[in-house]
Amino acid sequence: MIDSLLLSAPVAVAVALVTMAWLRRGPHRAVRGLVTVDLAAGLGALVAMAVLALGIVAPARAAGGATAADPGAALIGAAISIAGSTIGAAIAVAYTGAAALAAISEKPELFGRAMVIVGLAEGIAIYGLVVAVILIGRA
Repeated sequence: MIDSLLLSAPVAVAVALVTMAWLRRGPHRAVRGLVTVDLAAGLGALVAMAVLALGIVAPARAAGGATAADPGAALIGAAISIAGSTIGAAIAVAYTGAAALAAISEKPELFGRAMVIVGLAEGIAIYGLVVAVILIGRA
């Protein structure tokens, strides 16, 4: 468990530094860059799952022959799902909230519709929470 934390800390610092550099260039470039990185990471995870599912590579086994069950992996997965969904929800609420305020300032009768759209954007964070609860329940 501590080995994975020692390996992931430099990666987290590197991602934070790259994100800050992208944000200095401009927020639109930063969002495009982050989406590109997320798509690449998602594609890599999809390939890894396909390789394991097709049996091209066998999963790691413990000394007793059973698969190694690490509850820490489920907790890290839950943390990643919550972090990703809240960042996505924050970006979505930022754009939809700004557009909703602009629409409401011109036509106040659009308040209900605008709040439904902003609420849908906030629902992204709920999906991450549901995934995290499922992962923690299996740990």
